[in-house]
Amino acid sequence: MSLDYLYENIVVKESNVHGNGIFTNIPIKKYQRILLIEGEEIDAAECIRRENEENNVYIFWKDDNTYIDASSTEKIKYINHSCNCNCYIDEDESGNLVLIASRDIEAGEELTIDYGYEEIYEECSCKSCDNKLESAA
Repeated sequence: MSLDYLYENIVVKESNVHGNGIFTNIPIKKYQRILLIEGEEIDAAECIRRENEENNVYIFWKDDNTYIDASSTEKIKYINHSCNCNCYIDEDESGNLVLIASRDIEAGEELTIDYGYEEIYEECSCKSCDNKLESAA
């Protein structure tokens, strides 16, 4: 694991958002790289198959036909959704997906991202969610 990442300082524990989540043991500065998104690289057809047949929800979109299945990872698969997230996913200079802090994050905080697809907003647990679909409000 690269020294640019905080893998050893990220822990999985019970979340108030949903199930388990990932939390930081140390303060994290805005734009700091946190975790590399690792897993099996799959194409769009395999992504759809795994989502439908295996109920696999641990897949990250990389580009139009490339996805990263993180289901076998120890930490990143537990990242929860929040409309008021403190992290985002971006691509680094080598083409890897990376979890990055979108603001300063305090030690003990849960790390979250906006999953960015409409269905998540129907079940979103954010206290003040501007993204909720009208039917779910």
